[in-house]
This record gives sequence, structure tokens and C-alpha cells, in this order.
Amino acid sequence: MEDLGIENETIVAITEFILLGFGDFPEMQPLLFVTFLFIYTITMSGNIVIVLVIAADHNLHTPMYFFLGNLSFLEICYTTTIVPKMLRSFLTMREVILFMGCVAQLYIFGSLAVTECLLLSVMSYDRYLAICHPLSYASVMNFKVCLQIAVSCWITGFLTPIAMMVLTFTLPFCAFKEVGHFFCDFMPLLKLSCTDTHLVEFLSFTVSACVTLVPFLLTLTSYCRIILTIQRIPSTTGKQKAFSTCSSHLLVVSIFYGTIIIVYGAPVGNQTPALNKAFSLLYTVISPMFNPLIYSLRNKKVKCALRKVGSKVFTFLKKSNIP
Repeated sequence: MEDLGIENETIVAITEFILLGFGDFPEMQPLLFVTFLFIYTITMSGNIVIVLVIAADHNLHTPMYFFLGNLSFLEICYTTTIVPKMLRSFLTMREVILFMGCVAQLYIFGSLAVTECLLLSVMSYDRYLAICHPLSYASVMNFKVCLQIAVSCWITGFLTPIAMMVLTFTLPFCAFKEVGHFFCDFMPLLKLSCTDTHLVEFLSFTVSACVTLVPFLLTLTSYCRIILTIQRIPSTTGKQKAFSTCSSHLLVVSIFYGTIIIVYGAPVGNQTPALNKAFSLLYTVISPMFNPLIYSLRNKKVKCALRKVGSKVFTFLKKSNIP
């Protein structure tokens, strides 16, 4: 009879999941809602401004800022996929998400994560060419090449998770449908399956390693070559100028890859839900907020472009108020 009960559970058709979010802290829900609403507003505003400034200022129509615009647009999509549903969970305590909504959220999140890994790697290679091979840089990284690279990153990003999505959502799920996370993430969903998931976990680990570690190693190689080249520059001013062009990107890379490897590099069974959610917040919510701040505050060209755009907007508003 027990076996029959388990079998009956495995054939239950799941139509929805319940996102538990941060329901363990009911007294903190209002504060968390206000805090993450503020973060979401800053994130969206900052990344939208970066995209608009890069599009509006001809001085920023270079490969470096073209890829930065792609990254900022990606962060807008990335955050919007996760945060609005999380904000609702602070108000409802147990946010319901339909089965297909969960599929869509996980797929878009996974696709954008892969795309970001590839874009960050491409941006590091761009800096490598600019610093280590400045004479051939303009001919190698022309607009057509940059466009082809960017399109390839996006297409690869959205094709990579398909196999894992099929394997995950064809697993039999038990009647127990509470996801111990603030969004439909891969590992918490596996814990709800009524069958052995070791094969799916192994395949997931293999795919994650390929799409994370390979771009990370390429990024690391690019920066090792950059550092060696900078060390050969005779003047201190020249060294500082060369390093300033890639310091912002290096900081963003460190934050992103550090949290991604910690969350997805460890086996599913070795992660506590609280720790998983804490690290997930870093790369899904916190990092997208800091990226535009890092690039704008540490980049003279972006700051100059922001001042120009701000001045034009102020002048327009001032004129529009004149009777």
C-alpha cells in the first residue's frame, strides 16, 4: 500500500508551485518589500540610463560600450524576470506561480545567465585586444564583428538550457509543491521530484561547468595577458590609464563569477536553503544594481556622457517652462 501511495503521488499533475521566498521571517516582510523595491528601482533606472546614454553619445559607439550596452540590457531583463515575483511574495507570504510560468522563469533566467557569462568573457577579450594589440584592434573589432559576436552570445545563451529544461520538467513531481526559494531555480525544483535525480544533477553540473568555467578561464587568461602587458609599460601614468579601462569590468566579473560558482558549483545536497537564497540574491538582485554604478562612477567617458545628457535634459526642461 505504501508503494502504491508513492506511485500515486508521482503521477499527480502539478499545475502550480508555491514560492516560499523569505516566509521564515514574517515580521520582516514590509521592510524587505521596501528594501528590494528600492533596489529594483535603482537597478532598472541605472541600467536604462546606461543603455540610453551609450545609444545617444557618439563617443561611446565603440566595441567596449557596445558590449556594455548589451550587458545593461541583459541586466534589465534578468532583474525583471526575478524581482517582481519576489516583491509579490513579500506581500502574499506564499506566492503561487503556474507550472508554465515556472518553466518560463527558469528558462529565461538560465538563458540570461549563460548569455552574461559569454558577454563578460567577450568584454575581457575586447580589453585584451585593446591593451595588448592596440594597432590591430580597430580592424579586428569592427562593428560587424561586434554585432556577430553579440548575436552569437544571445543565441547560444537561449539554446543552451533547452535540454536541461526538458529533463527537469519531465521529471515526476510529488504532490508536495512548495519551492524553498524566491524564484523557480533549478536545484530547489529537483528536490520536489519523486524519482532519482542523480543523472539530471550530473548533467546539470556538466553543463554548468562548461558554460561557467570555460568563459571564466577565457576571462582569466585575458586578464593575465593584460596584467603582463601593463607591467611592461614604462610609465606609472601609462599603467594606471591602461588598467583603468578594464578595472570596472574586472570588479563586475569577480562579483558575478564568485557567487555563481559558489551556488552552482556545489552538489545539491550540500547546500542549505538559507545559504542558497543569500548567494542567489547577490547575482540576481544586488549585482545588477551595482553594475551600472561601477561602470558610471569608475569610467570617465561614461561620466562625461552622463553630464552631457543631463545638461541637455535640464536645458530642455528649463526651456519648456518658459511662457
